[in-house]
Amino acid sequence: MKTSKKLLRCTLATIALLTLLSSPFPAGAAEQKGEGKNPVVKENGVEAKNEEWAKYYPREYATWKETSKSDNLVDMLKKKPQLPVLWAGYPFAKDYNAPRGHFYAIQDNVNTLRTGAPVSPITGPLPTACWSCKSPDVPRLTQEIGEKEFFTGKWAKYGSEVVNPIGCGDCHDSKTGELALTRDFLKRGLTASGFDVAKITKNDMRSLVCAQCHSEYYFKKTEETDAQGEKKVTMTVAFPWNNGFKGEDVEAYYDSLNFSDWTHAISKAPMLKAQHPDYELFVGGIHGRRGLACTDCHMPSKKDADGTFTDHRIASPLGNIANTCVTCHDQTEKEFKDYLAIKLQRKDELMDLAMNGLAKAHLEAGKAWEVGATAEEMKDILQDIRHGQWRWDYAIASHGSYFHNPEEVLRLLAQANDKAQQARVKLAEVLAKHGVIGYQVPDFSTKEKSQVLAGINMEKEVAEKQAFKAALLQEWNKEAVAKGRLNMESRKGMSDRTSYAK
Repeated sequence: MKTSKKLLRCTLATIALLTLLSSPFPAGAAEQKGEGKNPVVKENGVEAKNEEWAKYYPREYATWKETSKSDNLVDMLKKKPQLPVLWAGYPFAKDYNAPRGHFYAIQDNVNTLRTGAPVSPITGPLPTACWSCKSPDVPRLTQEIGEKEFFTGKWAKYGSEVVNPIGCGDCHDSKTGELALTRDFLKRGLTASGFDVAKITKNDMRSLVCAQCHSEYYFKKTEETDAQGEKKVTMTVAFPWNNGFKGEDVEAYYDSLNFSDWTHAISKAPMLKAQHPDYELFVGGIHGRRGLACTDCHMPSKKDADGTFTDHRIASPLGNIANTCVTCHDQTEKEFKDYLAIKLQRKDELMDLAMNGLAKAHLEAGKAWEVGATAEEMKDILQDIRHGQWRWDYAIASHGSYFHNPEEVLRLLAQANDKAQQARVKLAEVLAKHGVIGYQVPDFSTKEKSQVLAGINMEKEVAEKQAFKAALLQEWNKEAVAKGRLNMESRKGMSDRTSYAK
């Protein structure tokens, strides 16, 4: 009887939530304007400044601003020192932190050592596509100058343009206030996957606005000719969904293109780097299959004196269990947390096994090349390393992956470990063939030791980044303020934490 009542309450709560969130305007919006439709924040184009939305949606904005409290910086390279070896030759080996609140999206992109230290608008090292999911200034720009122009050039090109962090204009139409897909690359990805974008429902939208950024993607290199007949190369965000959303589906897509994100600096394997396949794992998990949306768990309804509205402090549901998980799960908060802790420990054990095996495989492959292994001898080994690391990365690159689809995560991690061990068995044979028996890989037990093996000069990287922040970054901010793109008051209270500051 208790379970039945709980399920009934859960069903009714879900129906109420779906009704609320499918509404084209938040509670109170019509009353604010005295009319039955959303206020117009901006008549044409995209309003990128989040504080402008606050004039019409004060409660939503106030809760969004609370993402500034999610400012704890966790250095994942220090926590998991295998990572610099796994990513040797790729920018992630320099700097990788657990994600913070949306309020910090711009700052974290500017601060990370991964984006380098440009000295002018035409310097990189990374392409403009690296801004794609950091700001509502991106849909503003793509409307103003076009996608092809936006995706041409280097990251520093838009340093004074992309200045407002992830916010209202990323997910809502500035004129109607309704949920909107502001990135055309998502629409193309959905179409390639067989999804009819003309039949997107309101409930679909409650996840798809998140999928614009919380998905696996790559930068598609294309030669273009502009209106003046000049040749240009675009690096456009693209989704690899042609074969489906499973890890092996995406892997097969990349393999068919002979695509790799980088060549590993130690093993020479052609590697893939998963981004954050939240959406792909979610839709295949139990919550996605039962019709829930991202907002049900990450943006639950909230009440105040003026009524009910959507909480825009987007964060892990584990910080708000009373209003998320246990509204459906028949457990107390403590019981739920204790149960999850056991499950997460099991996942972490599999994850560490895979990471250790893959890191050793890279180092053993490096030794094999050093003692004279041939490309033919290494071909299958490098493929095992590529596929093993891809499965590990696809399983854990999304920090919420285990909650989205626990069975799939465990399956992928098991396969990653298997691929790593297959590669190591083959490497032992190759090493023995070239006179090396019982090889012990170097110590990678700390971030510092691991980064040395990866060939990273951290002192140089940090010095260049700090010089950039003291000079060019200040010019970007001054120009953005002068052109009316940025209100520095909107950054009030923003910490400037990094993993490398002394």
